[in-house]
Amino acid sequence: MLVAMSINKDYKKILFLKSALTEDNPFMSTEKVLAWLKYRNEEVKVNIEKIKFSEMNKWGFDAATGNLVHDSGRFFSIEGLQIATSWGEVSEWSQPIINQPEIGFLGIITKEIDGILYFLMQAKIEPGNVNYVQLSPTLQATKSNYTQVHKGKKPLYLEYFQDRENNKVLLDQLQSEQGARFLRKRNRNIIIQVEEDIEVHEDFCWVTLGQLKKLIQLDNIVNMDTRTVISGISYGNYTSEVVDFYTSIASPNVKDERFKKGLLKSILDRENSLYSFDDLLSWITEQKAYYDLDVRSIPLKEVKAWHKDDYKIYQEEGKYFSVIGVNVEISNREVMVWSQPLVQPAQEGICAFIVKEIDGIYHFLTQCKLECGNHDILELAPTVQCLTGNYRHTPKGGLPYLDYVLNVKPEQIRYQALQSEEGGRFYREQNQNIIIEADENFPAQLPANYNWITLNQLIMFLKFNNYLNIQARSLISAVTFI
Repeated sequence: MLVAMSINKDYKKILFLKSALTEDNPFMSTEKVLAWLKYRNEEVKVNIEKIKFSEMNKWGFDAATGNLVHDSGRFFSIEGLQIATSWGEVSEWSQPIINQPEIGFLGIITKEIDGILYFLMQAKIEPGNVNYVQLSPTLQATKSNYTQVHKGKKPLYLEYFQDRENNKVLLDQLQSEQGARFLRKRNRNIIIQVEEDIEVHEDFCWVTLGQLKKLIQLDNIVNMDTRTVISGISYGNYTSEVVDFYTSIASPNVKDERFKKGLLKSILDRENSLYSFDDLLSWITEQKAYYDLDVRSIPLKEVKAWHKDDYKIYQEEGKYFSVIGVNVEISNREVMVWSQPLVQPAQEGICAFIVKEIDGIYHFLTQCKLECGNHDILELAPTVQCLTGNYRHTPKGGLPYLDYVLNVKPEQIRYQALQSEEGGRFYREQNQNIIIEADENFPAQLPANYNWITLNQLIMFLKFNNYLNIQARSLISAVTFI
C-alpha cells in the first residue's frame, strides 16, 4: 500500500527511476550506440584549423575596448573582468572572460515506450571536442543559433520546445556554466515528454537513462550539455521503508553492487541525513554573507598580465588558459563553415567527489566555492576542483583534500573518466572526473566551507537556480545504479 501510494503521487519520477535502472534497449544496445557514434564520426567531414585572429570571418577586436566581438553584436564576446574578493589567497586580479548573456536551450525529448522512458539523443560535433562526435541533447542551441543570426537552418526539433502545448515538461531549470570562464552564463535545462511518434533523423537515437549513465563511465562519450541536463533529474523522496524496497529490487550482481545500491538509497531517502536541508541552506547563506566578491567589466586591452599576439591571448606565465581563433568545417551542421574564438586550457584538470557512509547513508563532501563569473558569489562544488594551474605542483596542504585524492588507493575509486567541457567554447578541454569512497582514516574535521550532503539533498538544491556548479553536476550525472 505504501509503495502504491508513492507511485501514484508522482509518476514521472517513477518513469525516470525505471529508465535509470534499465540498460536493455531493443532499439539500440549500449554496444551499438558506441559503434554508431564511431560510424557517425567517420561519416561526417570535420576540419578544425587554428588561424590568426585577423583571418577569422566576422570576428574582430573592437578599436575602443580591445574586446573580441562578432560583427552582429550577438553570439558571445571575449571581454575583460576586474575582480576583488576576500576569498582565497589572491584578493585582486583581472582576466579575460566569455560574456554570453543569452540563455540557450539544452533540451531532451523523451517518450514512454512499453513502460520505459527513452531519451532522444544526438550524435553532435562541436569544434572543440577532443574526439569530435559526442552524445548530446536533442536540442543544443544558443539563442543566436535558434533565431538564425548565422543565416543557417533552424535546429531540428526546436518546435517541440517552443510550442509545448501537447507535451509534458518533466524538468525545467536554469543552470550555470563554468564560473571561472563565463560571466554569469546560464542555460535552460529542459526535458519534455511526447506522446506521438516523431521522426528520428539520421544523427539521433533513442536510449534509456541507464544507458546514458553507463556511457558516462567512459571517456568523452557523453558531452557536458547532456550531463548537466540529466544531473537535475529527481527520482522522488521516499520513506525508509519504500527506499528499502527499491534497493532490494535493484539489479543484483553488478560491479560495486554494495556501493551502487548505497547511492540509490542516498538519492531516494528523504529522512536520513547528517544535516537537514534547512541546516544546509543556512550554512550556504552564511558562507555567501561572509565572503565579498566585487566584479567589474573592463576593456580587454586593460587586463593586466595578459598579452595578445597574432594567434592567441595568453597569460604571461602560460597559466590558466588562452584564447585562440579557429576555422571550422563540419558537414552536418546548420552552418557548415564558420570561424570563432575558443578558450584553450593550459592543462588537464581534476574534479573529484569524496563520499562517505554516515549513519547508513552515503554523503558527498561538498564545498562552497567562489568563482568570479558566478551569479551569486558561491556555488556548491566537488570536494576537489582544479581547472587552472598545474594541480600536481600545488604545495602539500595547499588545497583541501587534493593530496588525499592524488594518493588514494585504487580500490577506493568508484568512478573515473576523462570528460570534455563544452566543445562550442573550449578547445579540447578535458578533466579527470573521479568519485572516491573515503576510508576509515578520513579526517572528521572539515574546513568551514565544506559539508557532507546526501544525493537526495543535492538534487533538491538543483531545483533552484545557481546552487550547484557545472563540475558538481557533471559528477552527479555519472552516478549509476546498475
